[in-house]
Amino acid sequence: MERGGVVKIAIYARVSTVDKDQNPETQLRPLREHVRGLDGEVVGEFVDHASADDLRGRREWRRLLELAMRRRVDLIVVWKLDRAFRSVADGATTLQTLRSSGCGIRSLQEPWIDTTTAIGEAMYHITLAWAQLEKKQLTERVRAGLERARAEGKRLGRPSRAKGVTEHPLWPKVLQALAAGHLNRAVAAKKLGVRKAALIAALQPFPKGGRPSAASTQLPKEARRNVPEGDP
Repeated sequence: MERGGVVKIAIYARVSTVDKDQNPETQLRPLREHVRGLDGEVVGEFVDHASADDLRGRREWRRLLELAMRRRVDLIVVWKLDRAFRSVADGATTLQTLRSSGCGIRSLQEPWIDTTTAIGEAMYHITLAWAQLEKKQLTERVRAGLERARAEGKRLGRPSRAKGVTEHPLWPKVLQALAAGHLNRAVAAKKLGVRKAALIAALQPFPKGGRPSAASTQLPKEARRNVPEGDP
């Protein structure tokens, strides 16, 4: 791995876009601490916000591999192998590319993995295969859970926002203004402080493409007294 000079070390971290609460600092902090104990120079930190399969979105990973192929990086340190590779085949191919460029890879959470040694490289392939198996099993469990929920008649997906729209204090007056043609949907959505799509979803129970009939918008006297003042 060494080329007769200081070992050039790169840190790589990746968080998935699926979970918005993920923070790359969770990986970066222990990685920084780890490399401080190594005899080498940190050439940079490379962070992606993308899924493992999104190679186009993983720009920093591609940039890091390009640097390695240009022999500007001697060692890549990752939090876990699944942060870098999407499959066994991907890992094996990438390792071959890195090896030809004199670059190794280490995993902080899998300390037995160090492709700069023969045993470490063997464990690298075993761990990748196990990670891919776990990913496949998780996907199968999620799919089975969704199929069971559908069979039980449960509604899947995000909850509808229509209920929140219809509970807005201005909803009765906005509804009447829409029926009378005094407002369009874009203006009505703005007055209610919601997206136009949410307003359209709330209008679905009404005929004529979401426009209520005159009868359906007639409010009882008590309801009219509770409507806040202001032009809809």
